[in-house]
Amino acid sequence: MEHRTPTIFAMGGGGFTMEPENPALDEFVLSLATTQIPKILLLPTASGDAGSQEAQFRATYGDRPCEPSVLSLFRLGEGGPIDLRATILAQDIVYVGGGSMRNLLAIWRVHGMDDILREAWQAGVVLAGLSAGAMCWFAGGVTTSSGEPEVTKGLGLLPGSLSVHADGAPGRLPVYEQAVAARRLPAGWAADDGVGLLFRGLDLTRVVTSRPRTKAVWVEQTPTGLRRDVREPELLSSVGHVSDEGSRIVPADVLEFRRARRQGAANRRGA
Repeated sequence: MEHRTPTIFAMGGGGFTMEPENPALDEFVLSLATTQIPKILLLPTASGDAGSQEAQFRATYGDRPCEPSVLSLFRLGEGGPIDLRATILAQDIVYVGGGSMRNLLAIWRVHGMDDILREAWQAGVVLAGLSAGAMCWFAGGVTTSSGEPEVTKGLGLLPGSLSVHADGAPGRLPVYEQAVAARRLPAGWAADDGVGLLFRGLDLTRVVTSRPRTKAVWVEQTPTGLRRDVREPELLSSVGHVSDEGSRIVPADVLEFRRARRQGAANRRGA
């Protein structure tokens, strides 16, 4: 059996719900899978399983070389019973959307998803997400689930902490820094929108971004005060970038996948 390293990709913001015109982070997510046509599952729980998030997900991944699907915990009764554990463990990637981190974790615990996702991570299923879907993997973070930024606990797969939208929602950052200084949160990262942190096991191995002039900042309390270390991420260049003429350049493997999907649909209609 193939051994896959436990992997988490946590995005401070961006991706298909925040910058659908820039697929760099979404394509990076697909690149983390070890299979040629990975199965990628969206968990939109934090948004209340909003239909708009599902539609954006399918628009982004529907014509890429992958098998996208969506699991709605709010509508489990539709379409018959679902084995949640088997469904999650069958994926190559689980992508968690943004929304309310507190509501996300509460719903997950009701369905036992916290234990299932830990098992999936240990088995090598890539866990990815943005905003609430990024902070949930850490020991804690700063949520705006109740309106104002507040400290909250996460699942603790990763031992540090994370605060998201550091540039897009700057009101979170002072709350985060104060919590780290007071040791209400462990040391961790404040990530701008567009920035992604890639963890293999418990180790941070890459910091990437879909946007120029963004950063990730390591924040920790030391005997002499709060320490901030800036990490400049590597700028991703999307394979689906826009040319100078304004036309989208689509890679050959994606074109072939689209042709095969269209042919398959045509064959089914003719059956």
